Amino acid sequence: MDPVTLAVVRGALEQIGDEMDLHLIRAAMSPIISETNDCAHGLFHPETGETIAQGGYGLPLFLANMQFTIQALLPRIEAAGGFRPGDIWITNDPYLSGTHLNDVVLVSPHYVDGKLFALFANTGHWMDMGGSAPGGWVPTAQEIHQEGIVIPPMRLYEDGRRNEGIVGMITANVRMPQQLLGDLAAMTNVFAVGRRGLDDLVARYGADVLKDCISEMMRRSEEEMRSYIGDIPDGAYRIVDGFDNDGVVDSPLDVRLSVVVKGTDLHFDFTGTDGPAIGPMNISANTTKSMCFVALKHIFPDVPVNGGAFRPMHFTIPVGSILAAQYPVAVGGTTDVTQRVVDVVFGALSQAIPAKTPAAPFGTTGVSTVAGVHPETGKYYVAVYPYPGGYGATSVSDGLVNGTPPGSMAKFMSVELSEHRFPLTFDYYAIRERSAGPGQNAGGCGSAYGIEVSSKSLVSVLGDRVDRAPFGIQGGGSAAPNSVAFRTGGRDWVPPMRSKAEKVAFAPGDRFDLGSPGGGGFGDPLDRDVSQVEADLNDGLIDLETAKTVYGAVVAQTRHILDRPVYTLDAERTRMTRGALRLEQKAM
Repeated sequence: MDPVTLAVVRGALEQIGDEMDLHLIRAAMSPIISETNDCAHGLFHPETGETIAQGGYGLPLFLANMQFTIQALLPRIEAAGGFRPGDIWITNDPYLSGTHLNDVVLVSPHYVDGKLFALFANTGHWMDMGGSAPGGWVPTAQEIHQEGIVIPPMRLYEDGRRNEGIVGMITANVRMPQQLLGDLAAMTNVFAVGRRGLDDLVARYGADVLKDCISEMMRRSEEEMRSYIGDIPDGAYRIVDGFDNDGVVDSPLDVRLSVVVKGTDLHFDFTGTDGPAIGPMNISANTTKSMCFVALKHIFPDVPVNGGAFRPMHFTIPVGSILAAQYPVAVGGTTDVTQRVVDVVFGALSQAIPAKTPAAPFGTTGVSTVAGVHPETGKYYVAVYPYPGGYGATSVSDGLVNGTPPGSMAKFMSVELSEHRFPLTFDYYAIRERSAGPGQNAGGCGSAYGIEVSSKSLVSVLGDRVDRAPFGIQGGGSAAPNSVAFRTGGRDWVPPMRSKAEKVAFAPGDRFDLGSPGGGGFGDPLDRDVSQVEADLNDGLIDLETAKTVYGAVVAQTRHILDRPVYTLDAERTRMTRGALRLEQKAM
C-alpha cells in the first residue's frame, strides 16, 4: 500500500466526518447540539459494521457505540429485506444502541455503481423525548417508559421518502415537537454532505483502492493498539469504585473491574458489579464497551480510531448488572454511569502503567435541567446544563481545569445564550477553587455556577460523586466531592439523595448552586515544586491551610494587592517542614 495514498485517504475520510459534524452543529435548532456539540458522525463497514472513520467534533462515546449499534442492527435490517437506496433507519432503543432515549441514531447506506459500499451513521441528542420529567433526566425513574418514548429500529426513509406516520408518532409524544423536527431535518440532510465527500473520493481513487485503504487502516490500527498493550506487564489489575445511590434507593452501588493483560490482548471483566439499579443508574453493555475504548484512547492517544483498534479487547459484563441493562430498567443516569467506566479503567491500568495513566477525572456529568412555559412566548422550554469539571493529573502534568466529560466533549451552554433564550439568570460561572486533588502533579479544578429563575420552573438534577470523590493515584489525593444546593421559598437545603432531585418546583427568585468535582492528584503532594504551590495559592486554586498542611508550605512574606493577600513561600523552610511531615506519616 502506497503510504502517501493511504495517508491522504485516511485524512479525507476523517475530514468527511468533520464536515458532517460541523454541518449538523450549525444547522441544528436545539442548543444541546448547536451549543454543546452533543452529536457524532461516522462512516462504517457495510458488512462488519466496524468504524472506518469518525468526525472529531462530536462525542467520542458515540463513535464506538454506533459501531455496536450498527452491528446489532445489521441482522434486523437483513431480516427486513436489507438496505435499499434511499433508506434511512432510526432508533433510540437504549438496550440496543446504548446511552439514553434522547440519543437518536440514524443509519443510511451509500452505494457506488449500484453496490453497497459503506454506511453513514449519526447520533444527535434531542432535547426532550417525553417521559415524566422534561429533558429526559428522571432521577426517580424505575422503568424505561417513565423516561420517554422508545423508537425501535425502523425505516424512517424508504426510497427517499420520509414516513410521516413515524414522525407524527414521535412528535405527538414530546414537549417540543418543532425543535425536534428541525433537528431531524438537520440530521437527515447531513448525509448529503457525507455522500458528496465520499463520491469525490471514489471518483479520485476508485472503489477498489478505497476498500484496500480501509482494510489497511484497520490492520494498522489493530497492530498499533496491540503494540501498546504488549508493553503492559501481563497480569490482572483490579479496582472497586461506584455510585452514591441510584436516585431511588439510598444505598451505594459498586462497579468492579479486573483488567487482565495477556500478551497483546486486554480482557475487561466486570464480574461482581452490582445491579440492576432500581433507579436510572444503568447503561447497556455496548455503552460499557464503548467507554472502555474511550478510556484507552486517553491512555494511548496516537492510535487512529477505527474498528481495528477495538479488536484486541474482550469483555465479560454480567447480564442484568448496572453495566448491561436489560428491558425495562431505566437508563437516564447514563451520563454518570459512563463516567465511572472511564474512572475504573484508569484506576486499574494505573497499577500497571502509572506513567501513562491519569488519576480519576471529575466523574459526574451532574446534568441540571430547568424547564417550564416561557412567560413571553407561551411555549415550553427545556434548558440543559451538563457539568464541566477537573481532569486527573498525570505523571507529567497537572489535570485539565474545567474540562468536558472525557467520553463526551459536550460543552457547557453559553451563559449569554441561556439568559437570552430562557427565563433565568446566572449569578456566576467560575472555576471551583479548592476542588482539585493534591499531588506532585495536582488534579484540575472543577467548575461552579449559580442560577436564579425568573418564572415558575421545574428543576431536576442527576449527578453523583458526593460520597465517593474522584481518587488520586501513586500517592495523590482525592478531589473535592460534588456539591448541590437549592434555595427555594427562602430556605437553603440539599436534596436527600445529595446530587439527585426531580422536578423541584421553583418560584421566581429561587436558585440553585452546583459545584463539580476536580480531578484526582498524581504522586505525593510533598514532592510538588514549591513554586507551583506558591502559584496555586496566589491564584486561589488552594487555600493557605491546604498549602501548609498538605504541601508543607512555609510562608516567608505576605503582602496585599487590592486587598488580596499575595504570598511568597520560603523554599528552604518548606523543605524542612516536608521532611518532618514525612516522618509523621511514616510513624502513623
